[in-house]
Amino acid sequence: MAIKTQTETFRGFGITGELTSQTAVECRFGGEVETVLSAHASVALTGAEADNGEVRYFGKAYFSVVYEDVEKRVCRAEKGVEFTARAQDEGVYPALTPRVKLTVENVAVRREGAGVYLTALVGADITLYGEQSFEYLSGGDLICKREPVTVLCAHLCGGGTEAEDEFETEFVGDILMHAETAAVTEVVCETGILRAEGEINLSILALKGENSLVSFERLVPFRAEIPCDSASVGNGAEVSVSVGRTVLHADTDEEKGKCKITAEISLSVEGCVYEEVAVDGVTDAFSPDCAVSLTYGEAVSRGAGALARSTERVSGKAALSAPVDFSDTFQAVTLQRAEANVVNGENGKRLEGVAMATLLVLGADGSHRGIEISLPFSVPVQAEEGCRVSVLACGTSARQRQEGEVDAEVTLKICLQETQKGSVRLVSSAEEGAPIARSDSAISVYIPRAGDGLWELSKSLGKAPEEVEASNPDMEFPIKEGQRVVIYRKKS
Repeated sequence: MAIKTQTETFRGFGITGELTSQTAVECRFGGEVETVLSAHASVALTGAEADNGEVRYFGKAYFSVVYEDVEKRVCRAEKGVEFTARAQDEGVYPALTPRVKLTVENVAVRREGAGVYLTALVGADITLYGEQSFEYLSGGDLICKREPVTVLCAHLCGGGTEAEDEFETEFVGDILMHAETAAVTEVVCETGILRAEGEINLSILALKGENSLVSFERLVPFRAEIPCDSASVGNGAEVSVSVGRTVLHADTDEEKGKCKITAEISLSVEGCVYEEVAVDGVTDAFSPDCAVSLTYGEAVSRGAGALARSTERVSGKAALSAPVDFSDTFQAVTLQRAEANVVNGENGKRLEGVAMATLLVLGADGSHRGIEISLPFSVPVQAEEGCRVSVLACGTSARQRQEGEVDAEVTLKICLQETQKGSVRLVSSAEEGAPIARSDSAISVYIPRAGDGLWELSKSLGKAPEEVEASNPDMEFPIKEGQRVVIYRKKS
């Protein structure tokens, strides 16, 4: 007689895969650009869709350039370019939901003919969400070992928010360039709401007077509350924030030599709340009548853990893209940014990376130059492998103590978010084997293995755990060396 089993199917929504992609976006500026001092590009996602074997994503790149013209006047120009790109993978299908995070990894400048071309290398980190399902044994004729297991299910949400700041500076004639970098510092789930807080580093390059540049920055706090029906206290969550539109207003007072700047920054917020769903599955099973061959199914789910933050001030000699000397006057530092990864060091985990910025100098001949500076760093951190890393670079300063060398300092605001992983291994099916020979003796004495628990003992005896406990009420688990188990059988 075949063993009768019952199975159930778990269906949830979660991360099914991750992709990375790169694409180059190019923009042309006219021949009025004589010498490029600083070039910046930012990107905004306008859409994404999954198809068979690929993810298509769409965006717009915004290019801005500060330059000197033939008369050595400092000028600015801005342009926007729309683009489409693809990330290919055989495991992608239309029912998946892609979440795409775009970053500008590098901006290259080249002169070709009468024009100047800016090329942005745009990186895409793509997370794919979809249905996760698996079949598991739930009952039947077998004696089953049930253990609660947890599956992490994802609930996507999103929205937007705005941040504002108003501050006063010395008189400036024109704002040449601005750049914004947003970092999330806190993520909290409340009932029905996903709340995120963080900071935006607003960096501004301005023309102070004739042939004089100045840079300044502001850390603008923001707070976003995104409705999410699945959010509750204690849920893990992760949030990604991207800067949309930034509007700057400058009111100048030449008599007082002051300028009041108002910044309005719009943010796009994408969140994911992870719910722990309990599954009452079977992790082991046997039959008292026959051998059983079990088949197991495994499922892996991913979520977000705790978020830790710290601040480090690093300094040292910076690498330069062009030489400097004592005839150069350092006027401004702009476009601060940092890249880093967690690595294993001799004394534990370390965050290793590089901080970068553009240094604008005025030469003895009255012309400006833009020099890229980079400062490598390595700081100890308390982190797990696979955590999400976010580093905000701010407060960068540069000076020339020895001719030809630039000493740089930068403040790093570090956020590390742990990645939770859940692994489920459950019995998915059982196949009947050879019959088990029964003993016809009225009493049997069994010598168990030291360290065995009730389930291991029951499986060895071919008896339900309740039956073993009833026959040996004084037995303690785990079993100690030298214990004996007595099995009584009723005479039929």
